[in-house]
Amino acid sequence: MDPFLKSLALFLVLFNPFLMSIYLLDLIQDLDHRTFLRVLVRATLISASVFMLFAWGGEAIFTNLLQVRFAAFLVFGGIVIFLIALQMMFTGSNAIRNMRGGDPEHISGSIAMPFMIGPGTISASVIAGKSLSLWQAAAVIVLSLALTVAMLMALKLAFDTIKVRNAKLLERYIDVTGRAAALLTGSIGVQMIMQGLHQGL
Repeated sequence: MDPFLKSLALFLVLFNPFLMSIYLLDLIQDLDHRTFLRVLVRATLISASVFMLFAWGGEAIFTNLLQVRFAAFLVFGGIVIFLIALQMMFTGSNAIRNMRGGDPEHISGSIAMPFMIGPGTISASVIAGKSLSLWQAAAVIVLSLALTVAMLMALKLAFDTIKVRNAKLLERYIDVTGRAAALLTGSIGVQMIMQGLHQGL
């Protein structure tokens, strides 16, 4: 498979707009289309700058600049993902709402991290920087973020339509899908911890 397409597919799988729509459901319901788009654009700009930094610097950023092992980052990131999933499992979308707050200007940073910027996406940035030229890696990052924003906006339109027609069906979908997503997210978090521990030994 072409390295460019492989990196693009990896980013899209890690972003998973369908799963992210569950995490951002309170914003999808509460914000109008223009405000929601503005929040997403700010979050993607923050994320893109971080991803491009790691695509350019690679693991050397951890070892030379931050002076921590990349394995330690994986373990801590896995713990964060696992705790988020655990809160989602027991308290639903309210757990995510409590992690954010304030004006949309501040919410953008909360969306960027931990929903976009995480151990998986940072690792994907490092891999893209190794396997592609810097310009190709930047193109992968920008294209994957643009596709994610487009899909989230389309999902917001779908959610708004469903909410008007059948609010009870939407609530049931949110509950079931949210708990299923928490199982998957928690598993990813545990996998990150195991991978970090394996690399650290």
